[in-house]
Amino acid sequence: MFSITVRDHMMVAHSFRGAVFGPAQRLHGATFVVDATFRRPVLDSDGIVVDIGLATQQLGEVLAELNYRNLDDEPAFEGANTSTEFLARVVADRLAERLDAGALGDNARGITTIVVTLHESHVAWASYERSL
Repeated sequence: MFSITVRDHMMVAHSFRGAVFGPAQRLHGATFVVDATFRRPVLDSDGIVVDIGLATQQLGEVLAELNYRNLDDEPAFEGANTSTEFLARVVADRLAERLDAGALGDNARGITTIVVTLHESHVAWASYERSL
């Protein structure tokens, strides 16, 4: 399996519901370093997994939809705890939608898996992996 990973970051505000979250039940900020990995079993006709420039651009556009937002105010997330794991799935799903729409180029249709990892710090991160 071949893969490439591109990286960006986002800053959000949010709060959580549930005693398990302790002080994070109050509104707080989070900065995430975000890795998006694209995997495929064979390289395309150009010998690549995906155009790195397009992958970087699309990740940036997906994150721009979330960056500097209070996620508690986003209608799409109403009633959800926007945990790191939850947000990794949101980013992966939105990248998959863009890939399906052709935003990563026609050759990107050979991608079989997207993995998104949100790094909360140098010691904690969460990932979501989805098949296409």
